[in-house]
Amino acid sequence: MLNIHNKPGLVAYITCGDPDLATSREVASAAARAGADVIELGVPFSDPVADGPVIQRAVQRALDAGTTLDDVLELARSIRAENSEVGLIVFSYWNPVLRYGLERFCSSAAQAGVDGALITDLPIEEASEYRGTMRAHGLATVFLAAPTSTDERLKCIAEASSGFVYAVSRTGVTGTRQELSQDARELVERLRRFTTLPIAVGFGISTPEQFGAVGAYADAAVVGSAIVQRIEQNPAQAGKVVAEFIANLGVSPGR
Repeated sequence: MLNIHNKPGLVAYITCGDPDLATSREVASAAARAGADVIELGVPFSDPVADGPVIQRAVQRALDAGTTLDDVLELARSIRAENSEVGLIVFSYWNPVLRYGLERFCSSAAQAGVDGALITDLPIEEASEYRGTMRAHGLATVFLAAPTSTDERLKCIAEASSGFVYAVSRTGVTGTRQELSQDARELVERLRRFTTLPIAVGFGISTPEQFGAVGAYADAAVVGSAIVQRIEQNPAQAGKVVAEFIANLGVSPGR
């Protein structure tokens, strides 16, 4: 699912339905053509507690536009029909999936060509049914690992993950930062003891320098707020602007 031809790979996050689903499809397609290895399809949710103000505003715009989980899965189906190679991850809080129905979600996601999901606020201790149902439908389960996690917990997170492990670069919420914490490198080094899966670092990456720095120790970088901010600032040319931003990060197209 996370096929990295060059290092670091790019995991690109978008909030689906911001400002509308047609723009989200355009941006996802442009990001894939520009070289993104994985697209995270963010499901709008009314209480995005892990997200900073940029993504919070995007979520509100998407909710105001009436975007639903069904819409996100249909968007995934449309992207997959156009591109068979890019990884597609549904990025959601647990409530929308729980309300939708776990079995229905997994079945619909698999049929849409989704590769897996990252449920931001679902702890591994409460994820056994989720993991089993996802596995039964051939879907990967991506979990978050934080700098504050103990080694014992990192081991459990690594064992519960498939596809890749998402290493949170720092405590707090999403959002661009001027510099990355040393915690990210140390976290990746600790995770390497427990898994051979690719490790993607996220929360705060927004510049070519940060993207390159992450590539020195991790397999991929997750870029979210910086992409969402460019969509917010340039909704009429979102695909073009996002593609140019990805190119400026140093990502090679067509990989």
